[in-house]
Amino acid sequence: MTQVQHTDAPADRSVRSHRLPLAGLLALAAGGFVTIMLETMPAGILPAISGGLGVSEAAAGQTVTVFAIGSIAGAIPLISATIGWPRRRLLLLALAGYVITSIVTGLSGSFALTLAARFVAGVFAGAFWGLTAGYARRMVEPHQVGRAVTVALAGTPVALAIGTPAGTLLAGLIGWRGTFGVMALLAALVIVWVRAAVPDFPGQAKGEGTSVGRVFAIPGVLPGVAVILFYVMAHNVLYTYIASFLAPVGMGDSVSAVLLVFGVASLISIWITGIHIDRHLRRLMITSTALFALSVLALGLLADLPAAVFISAALWGLAFGGAASLMQTAVSGAAGDAVDTVQSVAVTGWNLGIAGGGILGGLLLGGFGALSLAWGTLALLIVALIIVITGHRHAFPVHRA
Repeated sequence: MTQVQHTDAPADRSVRSHRLPLAGLLALAAGGFVTIMLETMPAGILPAISGGLGVSEAAAGQTVTVFAIGSIAGAIPLISATIGWPRRRLLLLALAGYVITSIVTGLSGSFALTLAARFVAGVFAGAFWGLTAGYARRMVEPHQVGRAVTVALAGTPVALAIGTPAGTLLAGLIGWRGTFGVMALLAALVIVWVRAAVPDFPGQAKGEGTSVGRVFAIPGVLPGVAVILFYVMAHNVLYTYIASFLAPVGMGDSVSAVLLVFGVASLISIWITGIHIDRHLRRLMITSTALFALSVLALGLLADLPAAVFISAALWGLAFGGAASLMQTAVSGAAGDAVDTVQSVAVTGWNLGIAGGGILGGLLLGGFGALSLAWGTLALLIVALIIVITGHRHAFPVHRA
């Protein structure tokens, strides 16, 4: 049987460049931007969606929930089923899925059909995120991997910082249905960009792929995925309920301003991470987790001081902005040739963190009050920090190959 080339095989190097292939990496980032927009945009336009579909706002909110569930359910099965496909084919399939499901969502007059379209969109999102970091690794030389992953994943914080608010504003101008039409158009444009700028890579021959059950035996994978789970869960405990956290201390009208500070700091964090990730990944990951914990501690102790809240939001953004790149680079670095399968597991861990953070945050808020959100977040971050510090051999090694 002819052997299929893997992540670092010579055939892959033939399409690499000593310069960072920004056009291709930015195409991946644009796909990530569209993905996050599609996932989070309904949260800002729930009244319009509920009115348009004739359901309550609580029911309309499930359009966000089913997207996340689709990502959890779809990442591992879809990546595993298509492990032998050329990788760009799967990227294009995911983006085409965004086009179709966005059109269906925009035209749908049925709540059930809307939920089904959102679930399928989430499945495609799981596949897209399962490919992105590994794809970026294969496009560059080994010493450029961290920067490449940082650029490829930059669409996430950009969408959170400016994309989602812009989507909400657009929905106010052209309606929520028209906004989904715009998202379909954006996804179609990204398809053209990916087709033109992103190189193709072979999949793995049948029998060569690593099964999902075996990837956890790869040194460094389990602690890396665990850090993703705890870190993302910690973020979402607080981020999901930030309005509920700020309201009791008289800052209910400052939610947008606090999130803007967080978003701008996140963009600065991406820039810093991109410069230093290839030489100092472990130090950056420890710093990110510790800085996030420090910001949450300040929120827990000084939430009644507006200045402290804004400073804490800035520190939180500096910690979080580059965290996705750090964690994805670490996990994909430990994965070796099983990078696509490992990334699908990492994406599942990420989405479980999102869902788990929303559930845990709701329980804390309802059972112990708004201030408990900070302490719950801090507890999760302490666990993540311990795993990072102790993972000095394989997950977050002191010396990277």
